[in-house]
Amino acid sequence: MPIIHRCSRRLFAVVLFGVAISSASVLHAQEITSQPILPTPSAAFSASLPAFPEPAPIFPSAKFQMPARPEALSIPVPAFSAPTFHAAEPAPGYVTDSTTGQRDVSWRLLPTNVLDDQRAMWLFPVQLAHGHHWLPTISIIGLTAGLIVADPHDAPYFRRSRTYIDFNSSFSKIATDAELAAAPTFLYLTGLAIKDPYAQKTALFAGEAAADGMVFYGIAQAATHRQRPIEIPPDGNFSDTFWDGHKAIISNSFPSGHAIEAFGIATVIARRYRKHRWVPWVAYGAAAVISFSRITIQSHFPSDVFLGAAIGYTVARYDVLRGQ
Repeated sequence: MPIIHRCSRRLFAVVLFGVAISSASVLHAQEITSQPILPTPSAAFSASLPAFPEPAPIFPSAKFQMPARPEALSIPVPAFSAPTFHAAEPAPGYVTDSTTGQRDVSWRLLPTNVLDDQRAMWLFPVQLAHGHHWLPTISIIGLTAGLIVADPHDAPYFRRSRTYIDFNSSFSKIATDAELAAAPTFLYLTGLAIKDPYAQKTALFAGEAAADGMVFYGIAQAATHRQRPIEIPPDGNFSDTFWDGHKAIISNSFPSGHAIEAFGIATVIARRYRKHRWVPWVAYGAAAVISFSRITIQSHFPSDVFLGAAIGYTVARYDVLRGQ
């Protein structure tokens, strides 16, 4: 208890001392503000003297000025634009027929046309990079991939089936090669006989489409080396067929060369004679039968035939018949 009373007394004394000091400072401030300001003798004497002008300096000193704030440093950057590739359509490297305004062909122009077609074919990825033709490309790739997955289930059926024996005898390799060459040859000879240059050029365009497709066929065959279905035993593995075929360029399965040629020739004839409504039906019907025979004869898988047909149509329609 005594300790508490001593502490309280000390605290009260400190508070009282602080109140006294603050009160004194307040009163002193009020006295200073309330007293009038009297002039001093020196101030009165200086006020009575006359005003003389300030003499000019003999050596005027230069006035120092702060330099102006520099503008933000800016380095001119030359305008730069990425190179633009105009590859939506290949530059026409072919001769145009003066009478029809369409692409021309002849025996003399045929090698140049094929080279121009190859340039357009292998520059196709540039068109994809510019956003062109994505939907048909994805569709063809997707359907081919789906058929490859289904090949192990389809090929054994055609291996065991005896339904297509008579059909296959009419579509052997030699027979189909002759059938593919028959249509362009007939058109060309007919054009010579009746002096019809349109029929002759149609035959040459068909041969051009077949030649273009066979170049792709050879490169794809060399890249995949897929076994043919007939080379696999009936109870063998039909799902592991890529890169196990022959080392030769054109003796493998993927894609079907007959389908490429059949649909390339059919597309040229169907497009150039489309005014006759029966011509496309006959042309594409014959191409489909020839292509289907490659499956029943066990020379190709269904995926090989589908991709070959798509390649043959695309090359003939968009490379050979450009501008028509």
